Amino acid sequence: MTDNSKHEPIFGTNGIRGIPNKDLSVEFAQEIGKAIGTFYGKVQVAMGRDTRDTGNMIFNAVTSGMMSAGSSVIDLGILPTPAVQYYCKTKGIFGVVITASHNPPQFNGIKCIANDGTELRREDEEKIERIYYQKSYNTVSWEESGSIKSDPTSLDLYLDGIMSHVDVKKVRDSQFRVLVDSGNGASYFTTPSLLRRLGCKVVSLNTYPDGKFTSRTSEPKPENLKDLITLMKSGTFNLGIAHDGDADRAVFIDENGNFIDGDKTLTLVVKSVIKPGSRVVTPISSSDAIDEVCSSGKAELIRTRVGAPIVSRAMIDNNAMIGGEENGGIIFGEHQYCRDGAMTAALILDLMATNGKKISELISGLPQYHIHKLSVERKKDWRILEPGILSYGETSKIEKTDGLKIYLKDGWVLMRASGTEPIIRIYGQARDEKRAKELAQEYEALILGLQEVPKAE
Repeated sequence: MTDNSKHEPIFGTNGIRGIPNKDLSVEFAQEIGKAIGTFYGKVQVAMGRDTRDTGNMIFNAVTSGMMSAGSSVIDLGILPTPAVQYYCKTKGIFGVVITASHNPPQFNGIKCIANDGTELRREDEEKIERIYYQKSYNTVSWEESGSIKSDPTSLDLYLDGIMSHVDVKKVRDSQFRVLVDSGNGASYFTTPSLLRRLGCKVVSLNTYPDGKFTSRTSEPKPENLKDLITLMKSGTFNLGIAHDGDADRAVFIDENGNFIDGDKTLTLVVKSVIKPGSRVVTPISSSDAIDEVCSSGKAELIRTRVGAPIVSRAMIDNNAMIGGEENGGIIFGEHQYCRDGAMTAALILDLMATNGKKISELISGLPQYHIHKLSVERKKDWRILEPGILSYGETSKIEKTDGLKIYLKDGWVLMRASGTEPIIRIYGQARDEKRAKELAQEYEALILGLQEVPKAE
């Protein structure tokens, strides 16, 4: 038998990613579908996808592989990843989502969901990889092959679940004016529907499916949200909301047109829900503001490696009620243990309604830290770069939980290889925004220099 420990892992930090008809071929998708179906067994499996042009192609390939192994598919259509996860949690069934989240439109991916709605444990992904490498598929007879059907109740199930966690009356009474930018992704229908049910006056931007993301790129970064920010500067709206491609994240623009960093949103939600003795989980990439908020609220903060599945699993293991990442991915345990952009949007509106404050006023009450993020192409193995980084400059502390986190006298820098793209991510944190940017740029230059190939003499 083939030992898959000798092969490269197929699953990354957020499922399988690749470019269809290149490194994510139809043949591979069908075979990985066979492996997933073999692992799941002769059960019903919920499946959804985002709006990418290749979604149907990869969906059909994975579906045919799964059905050949005896799994039956419940096709939920185009839905945000957290909506599929909530369906899996509520129904107690496994799931698969065809998505590449925030990646550019040429990418797609395959994400496996456990029957509690969380992303599949790494050890279970390894079992699927082993089945794939060994080609030990469970190929059933024609009369045992899986079937496929749809379930039109999934949207209402998801939105009703979100609304059960907020004070709907207070939000409705506030009559917020909200501008929402779905980026042509999977939230094009769900988030506007949720906002209208919450009594908001909604103006939509890019809320139609477009698998090429021609209106803006899928990553909800400030430079990609210029139209949303410009419209918010008109003073007409109380809140601006933007999602990534599969809407497991949400970022916000305040009433003055200022982009609110995801780290600040996470800190605000943490501050609003913790009680003495609460546990909070976040990766080492989140700012020190969360440390201060947890300390003042007498809550325990648990730091992990970067990655939503890692954070959600740590939340479950530690019975934590709130967690998330600095990129706008908040995990509200009372709802479900995964990032959920629509749930985050509802929580922010609930906070505004309950406190009778503008979003800018709520953010101004937080400890002020700034994170500046950069990325560079990864040309060399990360392990080759470490010695050169460690020998650079004076540091007060070094942490290797995930990549390298270097603590300096006036901030810190985190450098790590991305688990979803061939890049190295760089985070600079300081109390001063300018200094955070300087730190990130300094170590960007260092990494670029270390990756340069010496010229032959």
